[in-house]
Amino acid sequence: MNTLLILNDAPYGSERTYNGARLAGALARQSGNEVRVFLIGDAAAAAHRLQKVPTGFYNLEVMLGSVVSHAGVIGVCGTCMDARGISVEDLIPGAHRSTLDELTQWTVWADKVLVF
Repeated sequence: MNTLLILNDAPYGSERTYNGARLAGALARQSGNEVRVFLIGDAAAAAHRLQKVPTGFYNLEVMLGSVVSHAGVIGVCGTCMDARGISVEDLIPGAHRSTLDELTQWTVWADKVLVF
């Protein structure tokens, strides 16, 4: 199954992005699933590398890295990156600067689209 998760909330401050990343990781680990995650709006910051969070707190860099390590794809809205001062060099390994055109293609590709 092809699943697209669109995350559009800040990485920390609510649990939407956290829960979306959890589900993306679980889906990516299952055989037969292809997972793509598109980070838009404030969720673009979830793909920022070198995150430092309090001990015992979840880390979205690690969670999204797990998706990538299981052949998942992470796209980050380029316009949203620009608005937040995030460069391509700031992204976690495996995430890439993306576009609304790519999100459109991924939406057509997906069997299921989940929005958090």
